[in-house]
Amino acid sequence: MNLSPTELERLTIFTAAEHARRLRVRGVKLSHPEAVALLADEMLLAARCGMVYEEIVNMAAKLLTPADVEPGVPTLTEFVAVEANFPEGTKLVIVFRPIADGQEDSEIPGEIIAAEGEIALNADRERVEIEVLNTGDRDIQVRSHAHFFETNPALTFDRRASFGFRLDVASGSGIRFEPGISRKVTLVAMAGDRIIHGQGGLTRGRLDDPEIRTKAFEAARQRGYKGA
Repeated sequence: MNLSPTELERLTIFTAAEHARRLRVRGVKLSHPEAVALLADEMLLAARCGMVYEEIVNMAAKLLTPADVEPGVPTLTEFVAVEANFPEGTKLVIVFRPIADGQEDSEIPGEIIAAEGEIALNADRERVEIEVLNTGDRDIQVRSHAHFFETNPALTFDRRASFGFRLDVASGSGIRFEPGISRKVTLVAMAGDRIIHGQGGLTRGRLDDPEIRTKAFEAARQRGYKGA
């Protein structure tokens, strides 16, 4: 028996839907893939049996309730769309929020629940403030994780004062320095093991090692880093 890709997909949906029906009969809450398979199978079957578009959408919206599925599944299931076969041809049938019944999800996958109060960014960490001038001809972006001492050579600032520091900004963010414009930034001492490798290749080891620091300063001068 030769089956087309569409026919193979239809059998896969049917198999998953039958699995979901078996679980549902036994009182087992459905996962997201199981719930979607059940909804899709019923929608495709309804179209094949001659039900019109509006009736299919209304039917699918009543098949499952939040009580039938695992926590978070209603929120994950924003919509279910299938290409169904009607007497007049193939149509895309979409039902939005098919498992919602007006109740809010008690658990939302990926939701960030913040603790009460405020969290101090880089609390009790040594800080320095420096003036930075971009002497290049284009914007220079510096990210939060970068060892500021080793940033772009076109940036002019007190490099020695910045050794062992990074931008005092939230992780993953950064600051853009525009050509010819000077701005003050606050740096915060790097934490953890304070071991630097990579970056601009100036510092190769522990930041608190005097020999590493001396070699880094010398390398910066030799490579023409401004402010070194």
